[in-house]
Amino acid sequence: QLVESGGGSVQAGGSLRLSCAASGYTYSSYCMGWFRQAPGKEREGVAAIDSDGTSYADSVKGRFTISEDNAKNTLYLQMTSLKPEDTAVYYCAAAPTHRCPFYDNNWSKTSIYNWWGQGTQVTVS
Repeated sequence: QLVESGGGSVQAGGSLRLSCAASGYTYSSYCMGWFRQAPGKEREGVAAIDSDGTSYADSVKGRFTISEDNAKNTLYLQMTSLKPEDTAVYYCAAAPTHRCPFYDNNWSKTSIYNWWGQGTQVTVS
């Protein structure tokens, strides 16, 4: 089970940190990702992480940081310099593979992730 928290409303230029707590998972054994979905749009990949590295969508590079605390079995997404276009429901997800398919941005395909959280709303105004 994956449970997100940390969403909320913030002004443009502000920061938020999302958390994703897991039960039944050891994060270091999975490819973990953050996705977001704005109203009327498809769910898109934001960032992914495995034990070897990370990858980010171009739209968030330099502003967002994905990390994980294996001791706490928690995934994080630190978001800074937020923009109104970052407004969306954010989801964490787990893929049943030790290594994320970072090549050709395949990590951003929703189809590789088997488990999803319920989402947390982020609103930037």
